[in-house]
Amino acid sequence: PAGSYYYDAVLWAVENGITEGTSDTTFSPNMTCTRAQIVAFLWRSEKSPAAGTANPFADVKSTAYYAGAVLWAVREDITKGTTNTTFSPDADCTRAQIVTFLWRAAGEPTVGGNVGFVDVTPGSYCYEAVKWAVANGITKGTDATHFSPNATCTRGQVVTFMYRAEGEPAG
Repeated sequence: PAGSYYYDAVLWAVENGITEGTSDTTFSPNMTCTRAQIVAFLWRSEKSPAAGTANPFADVKSTAYYAGAVLWAVREDITKGTTNTTFSPDADCTRAQIVTFLWRAAGEPTVGGNVGFVDVTPGSYCYEAVKWAVANGITKGTDATHFSPNATCTRGQVVTFMYRAEGEPAG
């Protein structure tokens, strides 16, 4: 609906071919985002470049809408599989995973300071990504002292994070 925090982000994502929604008339912003969906969103935001690599994942069929996105994301070191032979495309994505994928896609920019959340510790795989995301206004914590890295991320949250990472483009 108009006025929701994700409204402009969803319009941006649809207008830029990042997502079409879950049907012709629905986006499903409160639906949990899967690993397949986030890599497909990121891949489409980069104009769907060819992956050019062999598929090592038994659970990613070459005909799946996300197949090229998965191979591209692995080639670009945005993500890896959940094992050497599985990607787990239908697994829910967490807040930590989403900001880490976005940070890696942005080239792993360095940000000074500390993260400021008791639930994201130095040395964790998402620490630098969370610092970057907060410093750049992409996301805030779930409260003043928690980021909730293991909480699942919705489709509305993901496109909002992506929109903010792009600098909330006009249009």
